[in-house]
Amino acid sequence: QVQLVESRGGLVQPGGSLRLSCAASGTIFSIRAMGWYRQAPGKEREQVAITSGGVTNYADSVKGRFTVSRDNANNTMYLQMNSLKPEDTAVYFCYAVIRSERLWRTYWGQGTQVTVSS
Repeated sequence: QVQLVESRGGLVQPGGSLRLSCAASGTIFSIRAMGWYRQAPGKEREQVAITSGGVTNYADSVKGRFTVSRDNANNTMYLQMNSLKPEDTAVYFCYAVIRSERLWRTYWGQGTQVTVSS
């Protein structure tokens, strides 16, 4: 069974930084893609970033401020968030498209709250 576990988010002041991690564990034969979504109250879910095949695409709202990196040896992805703004406040979810045994499936992390406020 595959699990994605996210690190704890937190409260950050505007202009501050925070790094989230997303670690995949279990029977993992291959990871096709990993990424982050966020869900803010009263807003639609937004894809923040997706990384696949060494290429990462970012939402315009975070481009230049957020950076995704991966530790492939440990099946872990990171989201470095800099110059945070109040509008970045949301629950952040990681996901991964993983081949476990014979099937490809999308797995989700549990979500972590990021609050940007003074």
